[in-house]
Amino acid sequence: MNRPRACNALGNVFLLDALARLREDQQVRVLLFRSGVKGVFCAGADLKEREQMSALEVGVFVQRLRGLMNEIAAFPAPTIAAMDGFALGGGLELALACDLRVSASTAVMGLIETTRGLLPGAGGTQRLPRCLGVALAKELIFTGRRLTGMEAHALGLVNHAVDQNEAGDAAYHRARALAQEILPQAPIAVRLGKVAIDRGMEVDIASGMAIEGMCYAQNIPTQDRLEGMAAFREKRPPKFVGK
Repeated sequence: MNRPRACNALGNVFLLDALARLREDQQVRVLLFRSGVKGVFCAGADLKEREQMSALEVGVFVQRLRGLMNEIAAFPAPTIAAMDGFALGGGLELALACDLRVSASTAVMGLIETTRGLLPGAGGTQRLPRCLGVALAKELIFTGRRLTGMEAHALGLVNHAVDQNEAGDAAYHRARALAQEILPQAPIAVRLGKVAIDRGMEVDIASGMAIEGMCYAQNIPTQDRLEGMAAFREKRPPKFVGK
């Protein structure tokens, strides 16, 4: 994301086209979201732009924003948000739509919509409780509280928090290192594991087990599964090809 003048605010510049192209690329193993603007991940929705909209236009804008978050959440490969700066409102909602989150210690994040007379409208009221639990999510949304990267890590909002470096991209480098841990693994198994978790969380445990079973069955005939078994038997690193 690189909108310096708007602090990467999510206005009428969306990532949907890029996501659509990447979604069809089977070579994409992990997708990282980072900022090209130092000190900022994403400042949320572009309120200056929204202020000029009619009520009807605002409704369309929010629907597109929600669609963007849903596309990120549904992306087939693992996604990682690298938060090296402010991630407020829709910026944090974007990070919540990702599978994993890495933050710099100096980053500041929060669903601050209630301090602007709004409420989270791009999935925050649904994804934050799944991440932190209902009571804590309510507290953070009701108060509009801002958290540092370290505070967010202590609560479990981010997977990793790292000390910021002089270049201001420590979270990005930690996110890349995390991606490097995912890359050697069987890509089809990883993608199906994501489906099993995401879909299983939406239903009761019995239905979730059925979803897991269907995902497992889809992985059985893959070339990668046979390669994994052969590598284990031959005591060598597997060479997965995504087939």
